[in-house]
Amino acid sequence: MDKLEIKGNWNELKGKIKSAYGNLTDDDLKYEEGKEDQLLGKIEQKTGKARDEIIKWIKSL
Repeated sequence: MDKLEIKGNWNELKGKIKSAYGNLTDDDLKYEEGKEDQLLGKIEQKTGKARDEIIKWIKSL
């Protein structure tokens, strides 16, 4: 399983994610170090995408 490692400016990434998936809120995308699993779980629920697919997509941004 791939692991999400947030690098760079999270606010910039968050904006790109919200542009692609308008149903995600700021609360859904609240990033706290060490709680990546919770963040990914919320994104999975709202988008219907698999965890590995989400991680690869975020890394490509």
